Amino acid sequence: MNIFAIGDLHLSTDGAKPMDIYGGQWIRHAERLEQKWRSVVEEDDIVIVAGDISWAMKRQDATEDLEWIARLPGKKVLIKGNHDLWWTSVTKLNQFYESMFFLQNSCYIAGDTAICGSRGWVCPGDTDFTEQDEKIYNRELGRLRLSLESAKNAGAAKIIGAMHFPPTNDKHEKSGFTALFEEYGVKMVVYGHLHGPEAHLRGIQGKRNGVEYRLVSCDYLKCSPLLIHRVNVSTAL
Repeated sequence: MNIFAIGDLHLSTDGAKPMDIYGGQWIRHAERLEQKWRSVVEEDDIVIVAGDISWAMKRQDATEDLEWIARLPGKKVLIKGNHDLWWTSVTKLNQFYESMFFLQNSCYIAGDTAICGSRGWVCPGDTDFTEQDEKIYNRELGRLRLSLESAKNAGAAKIIGAMHFPPTNDKHEKSGFTALFEEYGVKMVVYGHLHGPEAHLRGIQGKRNGVEYRLVSCDYLKCSPLLIHRVNVSTAL
């Protein structure tokens, strides 16, 4: 069993908000994403979808996009992004699709590995951080801790962290998110949100205090899910 990751699908299968207007990797990106996804992901694999999944504003309007994802191979573990305004009750969302798990305040167990995460937010010290961001930032820290605690209580041997926002500010300074990942012994964290060559450079990459950080936004990965981990299924929890 393999675990892949990719974020920022920005789907609009009804054509209401096509991404082609942004050029580059966004031209026919959904078509290219499906082709590459099917070429590397098997049915027993897992794909972390790191937020900004659909442009829909309401849950019923996101149905076509979610069904598009559901038809792709593998189990999908989804994290909420800042544009996912359709994301309402996670309990209700988890009743709709067998092949998709909507992660919030919880974890997803795969063999000896737990996938944990939260949407995240702009971090203190970032150029764009304001006083209004403080409340949301602290709330997301609480959600991440709940998720990590659920993995700890489940006895997971390994933990993969997933966020939508980068876990640091644009100066790559430590944050409450990085502190939590280090506290719980997380070995890898994936995140999205950043688009375009200049923005990509703002994201932390590589190892920091024993944690490896990987940017997995769709345009950065050229629409191809990134293999991040092979699960030991013989020691399933």
